[in-house]
Amino acid sequence: MVIAFFISFTACIVGAICGMGGGVIIKPVLDFIQFGSASQISFMSGCTVLAMTTYSVGKSLLSKEKTVEMKTVTPLAIGAAVGGVAGKRLFNFVRRLFANGGLVGAVQSVSLAIITTATLIYTIKKEKIITHSVTAPPACGLIGLVLGVVSSFLGIGGGPINLVVLYYFFSMPTKTAAANSLYIILFSQLASVVSTVISGVPEYDLTALLLMMAGGVCGGIVGRKLTKKMDNRAVDKLFILLMVFIILISCYNAWTYAMG
Repeated sequence: MVIAFFISFTACIVGAICGMGGGVIIKPVLDFIQFGSASQISFMSGCTVLAMTTYSVGKSLLSKEKTVEMKTVTPLAIGAAVGGVAGKRLFNFVRRLFANGGLVGAVQSVSLAIITTATLIYTIKKEKIITHSVTAPPACGLIGLVLGVVSSFLGIGGGPINLVVLYYFFSMPTKTAAANSLYIILFSQLASVVSTVISGVPEYDLTALLLMMAGGVCGGIVGRKLTKKMDNRAVDKLFILLMVFIILISCYNAWTYAMG
């Protein structure tokens, strides 16, 4: 139980700083220690990320921080919420296709490794990539829809995918992108969790879930404080190191699930 709290706490510190929510760390690490089935881990990870982003975004709005670009990101977040529901249904569909639940975890792990690798390459080369400034609400909503589907299916809340999208389509600097990413994750995770509750919650340990959610909120508190002391370059370096870690552990998890 204690390790569940520690993993969530540590993941959400980094998640709050980099704007990834923490699920992109929690999910593969819990897979690695075989904390539960793919569906159980996805649900518990999603609830933890929801708790952390609720705190972080709520605190930011109450403090009247002007880091979230509401006009641009709200349509993106609404699209992500709709995508979150669709992604959860896609996950349930894939889960029903395989009699062996381990293969579902393998599919998630392989997908996460591929997407994270692409994100790492983009991050390293982003200074040479021409970015855009999308403002049309329909376009923002469509981009958010795709984000929500992918994030919910992988059970990661949003993670590095959000940041690349915010860099490329909206030309946001690193710390601004991180704050806006948490806002998007809040919407998508809320929709995903509600969808899971309606369709059927997998069996889980309530004590472990509450500890993970508490760890997520505590991590969000610490992460917000550390963010104020870091510049864009420091956040970028932390983000790159994290990507390498996620790629390695996702590849190992995919192999473990496939062999199991």
